Amino acid sequence: MKLGVLTNLFADLSLEEVLSKLESLGVDAAEIGCGGYPGKAHCNPKALLADELALAEFRAAFERHGIELACLSVHGNAVHPNPVIAKQFHDDFTDAVLLAEKLGVDTVVTFSGCPGGSPEDKTPNWVTCPWPDDFLAVLDYQWNQVLIPYWKKAGAFAKEHGVTKIAFEMHPGFCVYNPETLLKLREAVGDVIGANFDPSHLIWQGIDPVAAIRALEGAIYHFHAKDTKIDKYNVAKFGVLDTKHYSDEIHRSWVFRSVGYGNGLDYWRDIISNLRLVGYDKVMSIEHEDSLMTPDEGLLHALEFLKESIIRQPKPTTMGWA
Repeated sequence: MKLGVLTNLFADLSLEEVLSKLESLGVDAAEIGCGGYPGKAHCNPKALLADELALAEFRAAFERHGIELACLSVHGNAVHPNPVIAKQFHDDFTDAVLLAEKLGVDTVVTFSGCPGGSPEDKTPNWVTCPWPDDFLAVLDYQWNQVLIPYWKKAGAFAKEHGVTKIAFEMHPGFCVYNPETLLKLREAVGDVIGANFDPSHLIWQGIDPVAAIRALEGAIYHFHAKDTKIDKYNVAKFGVLDTKHYSDEIHRSWVFRSVGYGNGLDYWRDIISNLRLVGYDKVMSIEHEDSLMTPDEGLLHALEFLKESIIRQPKPTTMGWA
C-alpha cells in the first residue's frame, strides 16, 4: 500500500512545487485534479491534449520526483438538470478520460451526480426518504431515465479509452452515497463502476467503514484518507443531517478532520487491514478538508499518523508458522 495526496489543497503552488513538497515528505503518489470541483490548478487536460511537449513535461515532472500518478480526479455532476452546468461537468469528465488514456492511467475519480426530480427541474433533488410517494417517483426517474443511461454511455466511452475504473466517491447529495447505491449502479452499468472509498462521508451517516469495505469487496478502486469527528452533543440534540456551514464547527453535528482527529489509531488500523483483506492494496490518498488546520499542518499530521499504520510490504504468500 502507498501513501498519496490529492494535490488541490496546494492549488496556489505550481505542479513542480507540489511534487517537490510531496517528495520531501516521503509521499509515494499524487492524485491530480483536472476539472470539476477539484479544479485545474495542476492539470488542464485540454491544454495537455493539444500540446505533446507540454504532455511530455507533465509526465516527466512525476518521474523527476519519484511520485506515482495514481489517478485523475474530476468530481462533478454530469447529470445536473441545468444542461449548461451538466455539459461543463461532462466535458471535464471526457477530457479527463482522454488524458488518462495518454498517460496510461486507468482510474478516474468523480461523483455519480444527481439529476432533478423531473425533466422540468432546474436544480438537483437528493431523495432521503420513500414517502410521500412522490419521492419514489423521483427516484425512478433519476435512476432509470437519467443516471443509468448516462453512465452506461460514459462507462463504455471510458473503457474504449483504457479507463477501466470509474471511482465514484460515495457522497450524500448525489445518487450514489453509500455501498448499497454504489452496488446498484455497478450492477446496472458494469464493473467499470467502482468506489472511491472515502470513510469521512460514511462515518456521519452511521456506516461502519469496515462493514462497508467488506460489502464492496472487489469494487474499491481508490481510497481517500479523510476523517470525520462526530459531535455527540449536537447529534443528541439535532441528529446527523446538518446544513450549517462547515465553518460553523462548534454548532455542527459533525466536521471533517485530518486523519486521526476524528477516530483513533485502532480504528484506522482496522480500516487499513480490511482494505488488504478485500484485495485493495493501492494508494491511500490524503484529502485535506480539516477547517481547524492549515493544509500544511493537516497534511503533516495525517502523514505522521498513517505512516505508523500503513502496510507497505506485499501480503505474504506463505505463513512459516502454519
